[in-house]
Amino acid sequence: MSTPTDSQLMEKIVSLCKRRGFIFQSSEIYGGLNGCWDYGPLGVELKRNLKDYWWRVMVRERDDVVGLDGSILMNRAVWKASGHEETFSDPMVDCRTCKARMRADQLPEKHGAKQCPNCGGKDLTEPRPFNLMFETYMGATQDESAKTYLRPETAQSIFVQFKNVLDTARKKLPFGIAQIGKAFRNEINPRNFTFRSREFEQMELEYFCRPEQGIALLDYWRDERLKFYDDIGLTREKLHVLEVPENERAFYSKGTYDIEYEFPFGRQELEGVAYRTDYDLTQHQNASGKSLDYFDEETKQRFVPHVIEPSAGVDRTVLALICNAYDEETVTDEKGKTETRIVLRFHPRMAPVKCGVFPLLKNNELLVAKARAILDRLRPHMNVFYDETGAIGRRYRRQDEAGTPFGITVDFETLGEKDATLLDTVTLRHRDSMAQERVQISELLDFINARIR
Repeated sequence: MSTPTDSQLMEKIVSLCKRRGFIFQSSEIYGGLNGCWDYGPLGVELKRNLKDYWWRVMVRERDDVVGLDGSILMNRAVWKASGHEETFSDPMVDCRTCKARMRADQLPEKHGAKQCPNCGGKDLTEPRPFNLMFETYMGATQDESAKTYLRPETAQSIFVQFKNVLDTARKKLPFGIAQIGKAFRNEINPRNFTFRSREFEQMELEYFCRPEQGIALLDYWRDERLKFYDDIGLTREKLHVLEVPENERAFYSKGTYDIEYEFPFGRQELEGVAYRTDYDLTQHQNASGKSLDYFDEETKQRFVPHVIEPSAGVDRTVLALICNAYDEETVTDEKGKTETRIVLRFHPRMAPVKCGVFPLLKNNELLVAKARAILDRLRPHMNVFYDETGAIGRRYRRQDEAGTPFGITVDFETLGEKDATLLDTVTLRHRDSMAQERVQISELLDFINARIR
């Protein structure tokens, strides 16, 4: 079978996402809303598995990190102090030929002149700043005194709550504050499916430390985050670490790593690990007049902590998981007929559905009752899908497309009809190899749990 080009592969992935209920266009029946997406039954489970595992690794399994859930709306003064209101903008240009609007810093260049990537034209407007924050108003009036913004990042709520968390959690440096939450950016040109959206989620950690610890901790968190991507099943060869040059970093950064993934549409950033120094806490301390420093009981020093920020995109990582898992292969059935099998090879801990349960025949009450009992046994511990419709091969294929790692078939051997020694065993099918084995019903929960945790 010929290998599809990158654009063809991406089209197949987008099609599968809609067909199987991973991702839908927002407001689709009204023509959609550009840059906004809804996660369907399978997509929301995949997304939740990712966030839950991030929280487990970054917060629950560590003594030095606590959590926060900050509000989306904040006092406008926060965004003034952070610099977002004045500087959070992209240079925007319009193409006078096709009317497309795009970022000036991303225009392709040919023969020394910038050109429109949409039509190839060169009749472009002069670049002008475009604020990426969505404005809104608090209260009954819509004037400057009531204006605020939908947050463009989750980090600032962590910084402004630093002192409250420090006082209540009773942590010593170094320690971190983690948060998962929505953010909003009025992107000029949303593109590449869910990769660049106007509404998205971030998984973010602000790890506070002494100034002399910053550089070492920057490298530590780079390595920890690479291990995380290994543990959720992203192919290591498709992950790359870019050390951002000094002239491309934020002025307050002493070092930044971009962790990139090879998507079908090119290598793009999944996560940034940045050493932000004491810039953010100092800005908010100066603007608010409230102390955000730290007193070290051992050294008797008082100082504003520095911070390392690993910041990952939930939606980008979900897309990377889907792209990484997508596979096509030619298989031959028991009758010698060949067909193309589409399979999502998710790591079992990320898979939206952990196992499918199938009675061999839906009109056999004993088989159905056994299958239902297995379903009830497993369901409190994992997401399980029950399917009794169609030939068993078709049911397997449907679960392959959903990325379900295990299939459990209740057959006549389960009832002990053909071999008494196989009573209360089931056929357990492995998604990736399609290999099958007999497993005792009583051992199913431990068997699957050991592979999905």
